Amino acid sequence: MRMRAYLSLALLSIAVTAAMACAPRYVTSKAMELAGMASPAAGVTRNVVLVSIDGLRPDAINHFKASTLQRLIREGSSSMTARTIMPSTTLPSHTSMLTGEPPDEHGVFWNNVQTAEREHVGVSTVFGVARKAGYRTAAFFSKAKFGALQQPGTLDYSQAPGGWWGRWPSTRTVADVRTHLQTEKPNLLFVHLSDPDRAGHSSGWMSAEYGRAVIDADLAVKNLMQAADTAYGAGNYSLLVTADHGGHGYGHGSSTLEDVTIPWIAWGRGVTAGVIDEKIDTFDTAPTVLWLLGVDQPDAWDGDAIVEAFAPVAAATD
Repeated sequence: MRMRAYLSLALLSIAVTAAMACAPRYVTSKAMELAGMASPAAGVTRNVVLVSIDGLRPDAINHFKASTLQRLIREGSSSMTARTIMPSTTLPSHTSMLTGEPPDEHGVFWNNVQTAEREHVGVSTVFGVARKAGYRTAAFFSKAKFGALQQPGTLDYSQAPGGWWGRWPSTRTVADVRTHLQTEKPNLLFVHLSDPDRAGHSSGWMSAEYGRAVIDADLAVKNLMQAADTAYGAGNYSLLVTADHGGHGYGHGSSTLEDVTIPWIAWGRGVTAGVIDEKIDTFDTAPTVLWLLGVDQPDAWDGDAIVEAFAPVAAATD
């Protein structure tokens, strides 16, 4: 009888642990943490929306006729030869994108949920720097492994799916963003869309299923822009769209051009139309966000703001 009780307790403990592991992560920062902060400095814009389309190859945009992204390229400033880091995998690449540093500096070479559950990224993120300057921040992650970037005190609101292989489609993620923007207006909004990466691994990069996933992500960007227009007002935000890596065959992570070449698109407030000539690395994205918001980047960051994409404008006051 006692053995049965112990067994029952053990099974219950396993079930509870599994349920907790599968539960989505909603991490917020208390509003009181903003008390006493100085007003944000004037920059090009008060609002930046940063979108990362997981696994998006630049050549897929025209190949699959992703109309929203084509519009952003036509009307904005872009490079189809930007580069991600090595290893060209999701969590290391996004960490570089959001910290302004290469892996040798931020230390994230792992790409799994198990490690992400034990550790947070140990260097400053664009969210934390912006928030210390008085800006409100929000992040909508579509993969469970992003829990490592949900640093306490850096994000007014953030969410990520649970489970070891947890993933949300772009429809779920953008629906959640829409709901959030009905009551909140984060000055820095990060949105991660996972569809192309999933299709690439299951059916191959540049396959028909991958193409459908690219179109799904493209529609998600269109819907996100509509929500941002309503929340911030048309013309009152700057939009950056990029990717963490490309892919070939059924995977990525190598140094091949198909894996490491990514799109980098700027559109909206302060942007000048044209092709960006300067070399862009993914760790230039976070410095660009801070520059747009009028915030100095940390001295330790290796990235540089891509100012070529923007025209001189009056400082934002709205």
